[in-house]
Amino acid sequence: MRFGLPVVFRAGSLMILALFPWQVGGAGAPPRYTGDPNRDLALVEQVIAAGPFRPEWESLRKVGIPEWYLDAKFGIFIHWGVYSVPAYGNEWYPRLMYQKDAQRRGLNYYDYHRLHWGPQNVFGYKDFIPLFTAERFDPEAWAQLFVEAGARYVVPVAEHHDGFPMYRCSYTRWDASEMGPKRDVVAEIAAAVRRQGLHFGVSSHRAFNWAYYPRSPEFDTVDPRYFGLYGKPHEYLYGELKSPWPPQSKEFMDDWLCRTAELVDHCQPDLVWFDFCIAPNWFKTPDENPNVEYLKKFAAFYYNRAASWGKTGVINYKHNAFPEDVAVLDIERGKLTDIRPRFWQTDTSVSYSSWGYVRNHRYKTADTIVDDLVDIVSKNGCLLLNIGPKADGTIPEPEIRILREIGAWLRINGEAIYQTRPWKIYGEGPTKVES
Repeated sequence: MRFGLPVVFRAGSLMILALFPWQVGGAGAPPRYTGDPNRDLALVEQVIAAGPFRPEWESLRKVGIPEWYLDAKFGIFIHWGVYSVPAYGNEWYPRLMYQKDAQRRGLNYYDYHRLHWGPQNVFGYKDFIPLFTAERFDPEAWAQLFVEAGARYVVPVAEHHDGFPMYRCSYTRWDASEMGPKRDVVAEIAAAVRRQGLHFGVSSHRAFNWAYYPRSPEFDTVDPRYFGLYGKPHEYLYGELKSPWPPQSKEFMDDWLCRTAELVDHCQPDLVWFDFCIAPNWFKTPDENPNVEYLKKFAAFYYNRAASWGKTGVINYKHNAFPEDVAVLDIERGKLTDIRPRFWQTDTSVSYSSWGYVRNHRYKTADTIVDDLVDIVSKNGCLLLNIGPKADGTIPEPEIRILREIGAWLRINGEAIYQTRPWKIYGEGPTKVES
């Protein structure tokens, strides 16, 4: 394989803390969330009031970035959920299966679903959940593989747009601890990777559940029995589309804030990653976002919680959700043309075609991924590389092979990656990458 090295200098020493939930600084038992935002918002407000961070940009700018994150450079992202059961197209199957005329990369998910599974009011997305068994899920084996790959942190998707949390969630019974695997997947991964000395984060894509599922009388998405998964219908989902995505209701955002706070308290993550849906890209500044006060409150809550555990919390964001000195910018499937003074991250996948498991993946080579890693690290960034396990809990063999090949390269060349900082220049020659 043909791999290059970035131009970097050594900095500091690597310190990995093997932290387990509720075993940090005598933190004791987690607070008890009721699943009722009207009551649980008080818990969030108490943590915010206790400080040291307030829900104001000036206060939140003081958080800083922990050394472990600056040193780590390479992490593993995990898209695993009910969408791995149909394993068709990509992980947006839950939405696209309800869109009659939508084509994505030449595929019609609506027709495929009716042909293979039946009408959407007879076999809806909810009916895949019993088939999501995870009977071969072995978090210890996963964690060992991530160590072999040379990763320094691991970030499973805690809840995707589909509204099915992969952890024990007080706000819905439609989660992995009560249905499907009937296991608290996120907590098990957290414990396993921490036993290996890796840092642990979670991602939340919850905010897009507000507008994720199309509604029609011929779909099961309008049945009140299933609103715990699909969400409650609202005017936007039935009426004429007047904007790309209207702001969520107060009821929805109160729920979002409480369930995201519970996720933090549930597993004490070193990092919280948010998808585009907390602030779509048409908001040019953080303060244009109608939900900006919720983001400030969450940041103050999480940074205060992390401080009480002896940590510095990390928030990853896209577009303009946060000021660049309050959280860490994440660029999906992209890179930068020059060194960025502020630390940043790329999230990308081992596959060109999907983040979650699908049949007929188009995989990248380890060579391509390492080339990206080198370029990103030399420009003051880190790489969060995604894999997509199968519904039974196994990681596809091509993905295992890619991770091990990356790990083999890092065992030889890792001193030019880990614990480094960018030099005056980032590369050699006139060639520029496209951002």
